[in-house]
Amino acid sequence: MKGILGTKVGMTQVWQGERLVPVTVVLAGPCPVVQRLTPERDGYSAVQLGWHEKDPKRTNKPDSGHFKAHGVTPQRHLIEFRDFAPEGDTVTADIFEAGQFVDVTGTSKGRGTAGVMRRWNFSGMPRTHGTKKKHRHGGSIGQRKNASRVWKGKKMAGRMGNERVTTQGLEVIDVRPDENLLLIKGAVPGPNGGVVIVRQNRKDS
Repeated sequence: MKGILGTKVGMTQVWQGERLVPVTVVLAGPCPVVQRLTPERDGYSAVQLGWHEKDPKRTNKPDSGHFKAHGVTPQRHLIEFRDFAPEGDTVTADIFEAGQFVDVTGTSKGRGTAGVMRRWNFSGMPRTHGTKKKHRHGGSIGQRKNASRVWKGKKMAGRMGNERVTTQGLEVIDVRPDENLLLIKGAVPGPNGGVVIVRQNRKDS
């Protein structure tokens, strides 16, 4: 299950034959291999990758010891990829190729506190027949005697966005290794400048 860390740059368009395709540009790697985990020592096979170099003065002692033990400059982000054994000490964007499908994980844009109409697409209450200042309310949230409580997972007003989101089955339109860029068809979760994880599509593995 190969993968790489990157940063969402933004969206643009590219020509694919006579079609104009909307793509998301991802600055993917190069990601240094911080640690290789083996079944004999760690109980499973994986590789730990880093992304974005970090000032050693701003790294705490446990993390500093971890990076020093493996001879790698401190990294801001770390992630493990199971059953992935890349060649060399660096993973770059050329592990993917045009036409391949990938899963992209990121943190969605935060929308703050939102009501039920915006957060859950509630239709709202009637605007006639005596409805007063309740048009955008959620309505009843519970029962009378049984169960005398609000069920967990009830759709109510609250924080919207700022959640871990994975979009599956996005097509890689182009790979530009010289610029460390992946051009991925469609919308990638998160704001521009957000950190994303690009993995091989699970259905292809």
